[in-house]
Amino acid sequence: MIRLASGMLAAVAAASIVAGAQAPTPYKLGTFQAEGRTFLGLVLRDAVVVDIAAADKSVATGQRVAMPADMKDLIARYDSGLRQRLGELAASVNPTRGALPAYARQLSAVTTLPPVMYPTTMLNAAVNYREHGAEVVQRDSRGAAPAPNATPPGDALPGTQSAPGIWERRPGDTRWNPYMFLKAPAAVIGEAEAIRIPAGRTQIDWECELGVVVGRTASRVPVAQARNHIFGYTLQLDVSDRGGRGDTRHGSDWLIGKSHDTFAPLGPFIVPREFVADVQKLAIAFTLNGTVMQDANTSLMIHTVDELLAFGSNILTLRPGDVIATGSPAGVGSARTPPIFLKPGDRTSCTYDGVGTLTNIVAAAR
Repeated sequence: MIRLASGMLAAVAAASIVAGAQAPTPYKLGTFQAEGRTFLGLVLRDAVVVDIAAADKSVATGQRVAMPADMKDLIARYDSGLRQRLGELAASVNPTRGALPAYARQLSAVTTLPPVMYPTTMLNAAVNYREHGAEVVQRDSRGAAPAPNATPPGDALPGTQSAPGIWERRPGDTRWNPYMFLKAPAAVIGEAEAIRIPAGRTQIDWECELGVVVGRTASRVPVAQARNHIFGYTLQLDVSDRGGRGDTRHGSDWLIGKSHDTFAPLGPFIVPREFVADVQKLAIAFTLNGTVMQDANTSLMIHTVDELLAFGSNILTLRPGDVIATGSPAGVGSARTPPIFLKPGDRTSCTYDGVGTLTNIVAAAR
């Protein structure tokens, strides 16, 4: 597994957490289970989990804030007092000094669940990296040389127009329009859970993606205001079935391709956006059984996280806890010669520097 340096989290906050304090203690947020109980937790240094509800009862405060019922509730009320309270709870624990308080425990001692259980809506961006677009074209053309003067992947084809009310093309914008699809929240699984190869399906692929977690209700949001609607960032492994549906009816079949059970590993945690210095400059790595398959950077996105949120919110209303997966960089298995597909016994690891590492095993159908 690729270990992330906690120092990559930028200690930037909207306000001081405690009077007279310096920079706030950076933390991640997750949903956990221990001893038959499910709870929300603060993750410190990728090593210690602070039980939010238990810590709230023990750490003195000047003003009480009702503790969240679940991650969606936490996200929705984050800017209504919870941000300050969570900062106080995070500052109450020093993972490197002495015994932990009763409301904190080692991450290895709990089960990590999907951070949001479950998003109402999950939107995924298709082919949002040029290099991935190029490998898809190469794969689909079976290695044939591109036609002379062919439009490069990522650039708009001749005749491309705006989508009125959804995406207005600006003068000089040569990129193709965003393309998004729905991925079923029922496919979500958590850290270390098994991706199940569906019975009879043999061409199961990986796509290591950054997930944008919506922070407030977003409807018809302009790009310039999109960041205000982002709560934070997580990871999604967009598992994909490349085997097709056996006919060409209505073109491609995104349901079969993207939403089998277990095809949406999510997490392991959410990093609030104030702790990510520049979301468009994050290193990406995906490994399969320890071998690097994807090695890229979010600076290579065709459409930014802000543009994707704006695009999606002009189609349907997004709500706190919804997730937008921002597309896969190059290096998927189906584009290799010969192709490489997931098989039982494989171990996957998807990393975005400053956000985390999501690891899963691969298993046969039940």
